[in-house]
Amino acid sequence: MDTFIREQIPLHTYTTLRVGGLAKYFVIVNSIEEVEMASQFIKQTNLPFLVLGGGSNLLINDNGYKGVVIHNQLKGREYVECDDGSVTLICQAGEILDEVIQDTVERGYWGLENLSSIPGTVGATPVQNVGAYGVEVSDFIECVEAYHIPTFTKNFFKKNECNFSYRDSFFKTEIGKKYFITAIHFRLQKKSNPKITYNDLNKIFSNTIPLQSEIRNEIISIRSEKFPDWKVVGTAGSFFKNPIVSKKEAEALRVMYPELPMYDVDDENVKISLGYALDKICNLKGYRLGDAGLYSKQALVLVNYGNKNAEEIKNFSELVTKKIYEATKIIITPEVNFID
Repeated sequence: MDTFIREQIPLHTYTTLRVGGLAKYFVIVNSIEEVEMASQFIKQTNLPFLVLGGGSNLLINDNGYKGVVIHNQLKGREYVECDDGSVTLICQAGEILDEVIQDTVERGYWGLENLSSIPGTVGATPVQNVGAYGVEVSDFIECVEAYHIPTFTKNFFKKNECNFSYRDSFFKTEIGKKYFITAIHFRLQKKSNPKITYNDLNKIFSNTIPLQSEIRNEIISIRSEKFPDWKVVGTAGSFFKNPIVSKKEAEALRVMYPELPMYDVDDENVKISLGYALDKICNLKGYRLGDAGLYSKQALVLVNYGNKNAEEIKNFSELVTKKIYEATKIIITPEVNFID
């Protein structure tokens, strides 16, 4: 146990924003047995715990984490062909998401290609209900395997039990945070099923039926233009959620800003393009204070250009939130999780 549990490990090296203090205890788990060992240590010490994957959606406090950080390194993929012509991918949660997507594309399995080039691990995708270019990961999830840390028990959550919604799920609730996701079952298709309704893709493929590889390559190209390379600068990708407002609120905004893109969510609610609002309404694209700023090519992306600490990034995000509210009366919320 002495070599298994490490102490005072700097967390900034494990997050794509490149900030975060020391973890009181740090555990790397490569197997279910090691997840169980970590659970026993947590019970013995009566400390809180934080699950860490690729660290692409976290803003960790400068004071660090006063509990146990469990770094998920569970690896493995299994493809099971189904009688209806679909394929189930059982993927361990520590796998790198984009590497898995590349593998599914090369095998000719449809479904995940629109999520190409998103940083992070597979285990984080159901927590956030990760989405991009017209799809959400919940569209393809059959089941989530998760280990309940307090009781040392393995659980299987069917899709409807995950309570998926826009950038949200059961696993973001206080009860859900007690679970350590170990694997995800994805239902993929062999039959061609391109999802190209998203504007950027529709412009390119409107008169063709693209291959998966073409969709993937185009999305990688689009993202490289809109998003900074997280291997070069500190970023968590889109820092804020696109806000969802009532149709009454949307109509009032349309009067003020006729060009503001809006998308129906259901009969009562509308999703607002926050990127447009930040850029065209508030003129914040490229806005920067010191080393913290909004990316020059995509206003939804907050960038740590230097050695900014977590508190200053948090303060900067709150300033952006205030400016949007002053202009539109919309309250925006972070997509990134703040860890105190």
